[in-house]
Amino acid sequence: MRHRCRIEIISLILKAANEGGATKIKIMYDTFLSYNHLTPLLTFLTERGFLSYHLNTRTFKTTEKGLRFLKIYNQMSDVMKTRRQ
Repeated sequence: MRHRCRIEIISLILKAANEGGATKIKIMYDTFLSYNHLTPLLTFLTERGFLSYHLNTRTFKTTEKGLRFLKIYNQMSDVMKTRRQ
């Protein structure tokens, strides 16, 4: 498996939590991260407003700020792909 940068991992977390919310376990499976790697990232993203945590359902959901990040990340990713070809 290739090395992934922090920004790429963050985008994967936000994508996983964007489909109606996701539990920590679902995000772990979707991103191929261990509990020890994922937990600090979830805290980081929640504290900065990219994710919201819903205590009653124990799920994370991507916020509007997180969706803006994903949109910009995807646009940049597309530009980088077209430049490589």
